[in-house]
Amino acid sequence: MTHHETTPDIRFEGGVNIAIKIPKSKYEETVAFYRDILKLEVIEKRIDNPTVSRTHQVKFGSNVVWLDCVDNYTHSETWLELNTTDVAQATQYLQTKGVGTCDELEKIPEDMHWIMDPAGTVFILGKPE
Repeated sequence: MTHHETTPDIRFEGGVNIAIKIPKSKYEETVAFYRDILKLEVIEKRIDNPTVSRTHQVKFGSNVVWLDCVDNYTHSETWLELNTTDVAQATQYLQTKGVGTCDELEKIPEDMHWIMDPAGTVFILGKPE
């Protein structure tokens, strides 16, 4: 008889927030694209973050796209929100699958983590609101 470790019933679900990290040199042009060409609802929001200098909120169907201006990027990246009911347990589970956290990427609350898929897509892992 082989011993099977019981895997906790961990579920992940996509969240409503999508962040597009945009190099400063392309930021104004990108905001104008969403606002003036796609004619989506675009609102600048105050942000106090060491790596994001400006942000605009875009209503994108049932999702929210955040256009984040980042000074130190050379190309844009899309970051996704991933929700789970028990972040600590989910983080342990992911580590058993070889997926570590990369919380040095950007400042976030203590009860959340950044993770990456094999292609380098970044996810913020947290609890649903």
